Amino acid sequence: MARDIITCPECGKPSEAEMPTDACLYFYECPGCHTRLKALPGDCCVFCSYGTMLCPPRQEAAIPEAEPTPV
Repeated sequence: MARDIITCPECGKPSEAEMPTDACLYFYECPGCHTRLKALPGDCCVFCSYGTMLCPPRQEAAIPEAEPTPV
């Protein structure tokens, strides 16, 4: 599992969280204020909404496929 920093929009507390590499995490509870964060509309998970980087599935989707080299 990868790790990322999620910053709570309610209290501003940044916290390190495990980021699944094969799934999206839709909810996350802030350890500071216990607010239940939910992915924003258009985002697949809380890492895409409140993290410092996109989740692995979105990172992979953003990488363009390499075109085969003609022979």
